Amino acid sequence: MSAIIEVVDLVKHFAGVKAVDGLSFAIPDGSCFGLLGPNGAGKTTTIELLEGVLTPDSGRILFHGAPPGPDYRSRIGIQFQHTALQDFLTVRDTLRLFSRLYPKPLPLELLINLCALEDFVDRDSRRLSGGQRQRLLLALALLGDPELLFLDEPTTGLDPQARHHFWDRVKAVKAQGKSIVLTTHYMDEAQQLCDRIAIVDRGRLLSLDTPQALLDQHFDGVLVRLPAHPALMQLALPLSRQGELMELTCPDIATLMPRLIELQIPLTGMQIRSPNVEDLFLKLTGHSLRSGA
Repeated sequence: MSAIIEVVDLVKHFAGVKAVDGLSFAIPDGSCFGLLGPNGAGKTTTIELLEGVLTPDSGRILFHGAPPGPDYRSRIGIQFQHTALQDFLTVRDTLRLFSRLYPKPLPLELLINLCALEDFVDRDSRRLSGGQRQRLLLALALLGDPELLFLDEPTTGLDPQARHHFWDRVKAVKAQGKSIVLTTHYMDEAQQLCDRIAIVDRGRLLSLDTPQALLDQHFDGVLVRLPAHPALMQLALPLSRQGELMELTCPDIATLMPRLIELQIPLTGMQIRSPNVEDLFLKLTGHSLRSGA
């Protein structure tokens, strides 16, 4: 698959701090690419470099194999985390207003359907719920029919139902052939939406692949949590403390169970689950992923 964006040895300094330190990666055309990182990781700076908001100190950004040209900004769409809207306009009027900024905007009815705005299209934008507002902002980012769409923490602060509804809209946009770059601090969101994820910290790339390939690479089997017990140290398995519990990685739960019984380790409160992207993130960075990274 060809790359819509390729980043080669990207570097950016701020006041003696190397915010981006030699990043290299490629974003396949037609994919959803997740960029994840804790506070201070360089994630926001990287996105602003890709959007053309900032200029790199060194390194290259290639769009369809060539440096971005004068038309680059007209070929991308950006949904910022915070966007001011004109007061006293309905959703439909807001779309009409912004559509005048583009020479060939997408038809409004197409956007209304794609972003599921039908139920509130004639409502004052000041009276929208959080989820409704984010779907309107998604429609505004799509107005110019971009090839590449940047979504900057689009579901921050939304309730679970609104988040899932927004995920459905993102999947529908991707089905239209759009390429998407997503930043998020919700691990389940990255696992649900992204074809590939890049985890960065201190301006450097820690890991890059499909979510499942990364999980298979870094975890051998399932995760088991048990109340802390001295005999757990005899299992010769990787152990870590999670509050009042101990967590271990086990390649074969059928072999583990008799051993726990043999060591007389209480099984009350035992939890067994498959590792997820949040476990991967914590293992690689040692940080919880927070908004504003």
